[in-house]
Amino acid sequence: MKSLNLFLCIILLLMSCKHRTVKNKNGDNVAYEMAFQHRDNGMPDSAFFYFNKAKDIFLQHHDNLGTAKCLLNMAIIATDRGDNFGSQEMSLNALRYFDQKDADQFIYICSNYNNLGRATQNLLDYKRAIKFYELAIEFSRDSSTILINQNNKANVLNAMKSYKEAIVLYSSILKTTRNNNREYARVLTNISYTKWLQNFSYDARPDYLKALKIRIADNDLFGQNSSYSHLAQYFAKKDPDSAMMFARKHLQVAKILNSPDDQLSALQELVTLSPASETKSYFERYRILDDSLQVARWKAKNQFALIRFETEKHKADFQKSQAENAEKKNRILIGYFIVVALVLSLLSVYLWFRKRNRLLRQEKELEVKNTELKYVKKIHDRVANKVYHLMSEVENIPNLKRDLLLDKLEALYNTSRDISYENKEPTSEGNYAAQLSGMLQSYSSASTEVLIVGNDEEVWIGINDTAKDELFIVMQELMTNMKRHSQAQMVVIKFLRDDYCITVLYTDNGIGMADAGRNNGLKNTENRINGIHGTITFESILEKGLDITISFPIA
Repeated sequence: MKSLNLFLCIILLLMSCKHRTVKNKNGDNVAYEMAFQHRDNGMPDSAFFYFNKAKDIFLQHHDNLGTAKCLLNMAIIATDRGDNFGSQEMSLNALRYFDQKDADQFIYICSNYNNLGRATQNLLDYKRAIKFYELAIEFSRDSSTILINQNNKANVLNAMKSYKEAIVLYSSILKTTRNNNREYARVLTNISYTKWLQNFSYDARPDYLKALKIRIADNDLFGQNSSYSHLAQYFAKKDPDSAMMFARKHLQVAKILNSPDDQLSALQELVTLSPASETKSYFERYRILDDSLQVARWKAKNQFALIRFETEKHKADFQKSQAENAEKKNRILIGYFIVVALVLSLLSVYLWFRKRNRLLRQEKELEVKNTELKYVKKIHDRVANKVYHLMSEVENIPNLKRDLLLDKLEALYNTSRDISYENKEPTSEGNYAAQLSGMLQSYSSASTEVLIVGNDEEVWIGINDTAKDELFIVMQELMTNMKRHSQAQMVVIKFLRDDYCITVLYTDNGIGMADAGRNNGLKNTENRINGIHGTITFESILEKGLDITISFPIA
């Protein structure tokens, strides 16, 4: 149940010829025209670049509407390419330039709020998404855009499990779509799906098949894609053979539409429904497509950010030049403030001496606290995680040799005995990739499969020992947390390297971070990654798994 983009509905107005050739005081805004040409030719990245360039020209000539429309188009492109945060920022910036009292601009304002709703919904911020869709409805001036935004709002209510409210809204929309086959089929499918979610014993099959028949007759491939997905989901437990048939058709239509997201959805259905002999093939196709899609989205996000950064840098340089000129003019005034500055300095020194003793006391208290935290962290990282790691090896490695176990216990004893020493315990001696893989694989068991991708020794060439040691401890903490809390059946860890940084992508299908979201171990992982100038992000949907991204610079 995807939200519909108002950009498709207002394209003839928003992108019409009379809007494409926009004149300013110094002539035509050629960049604006080129932006549309690249967009129409299926080159969204180039279109984004020229919309950004056209925006700066409009700003120079104080054309607020032109500036707002460029920002709106950039935001829509960003949403379509998966850069939802960037899209929110640009759409919110566009609101500053629209005139909400000008009825001629309502069509653009409506589209902007619709895009904000889409981006916010993609980020799972459902309450704000509903507010944006309601604002889009407020600025809608025709029945089709009102219905689209109402449907989007109903979809969000469905995602929030507010099924009764969603059904009421879908029902009101359904009454107005009798003469529009595509809209009628779409709303009929949505309302049937919502009723089924509300009560899994509800027979949604007749309405699903009725909507599918309309869509096939109307050659509506996007609608057929939705119908096959819903039918595969409906029959998953009732009739696996039928579910397999519809899942295959879902994949077939998604390929025709060249929609990677829908292909991933269909492959996920087939992995779940297929017999064991076919599951591996579908999973491999899913993994390859997912990897390529993620890489494409990361490139798009980085490219959009770079374009905007370069623009802001030019602005900053220009403002710096203006500031230097102003500084030269203001030097005469500086002398008048010297006496005041001296008085304030003396006063500051006096206040500083008054507060000095109090600050010293606070620093001593903080030092004691930091010392306590340091030893707690050492115990957690050097002892607790290793104990759990050793427990996992004993549990998962059959016929573990007694001598090897005694050696590991002796090493653990020495570590705990020397815990107060400041010497660092190395983890990256020898073949680091092999050690890291060995540690990660030790958490694999009959109930949990651990897949490691890209952990080759070449990845770690040139990486300093401190970064490798810190990453080893962080990954050990994540795996321990997974084993203790997540109930995951599948863990996938990918290692990526480019010219500038190392990226580690961790994914599992457990219950998310419901139990482990606030523990000290995960806080320590953030501190360790920050210590090597990196970043770590946690993305968790309750009961639907956990995605973690770690990135740190090579140098």
